[in-house]
Amino acid sequence: MAETVDELTVTYEDGGIETVKELDKKVLTKGAWATVMYRYQDWNRAKEEYGPDKYTIRRYQKQNGEYKQKSKFNISSKDQAKAIIEALEDWIKLN
Repeated sequence: MAETVDELTVTYEDGGIETVKELDKKVLTKGAWATVMYRYQDWNRAKEEYGPDKYTIRRYQKQNGEYKQKSKFNISSKDQAKAIIEALEDWIKLN
């Protein structure tokens, strides 16, 4: 388990294969509750290659000195990511 935000990852290995490869991460908030956004790829066993970039936002709560994942939101495609960016930019412009 991760004791610091820097140790948090979505990397996952199964049977000696890195089935989830973390490409990048951005820490959005730190503290008792941490929010981290990741860019990652899943391993496609049939094609024996990594698939397209994916994105996820994870919320962690620190309990007993360790961060535990409490929620996540997976962004399903680049199109959905662009739509989220556009909506946020529109809202920010209003303020």
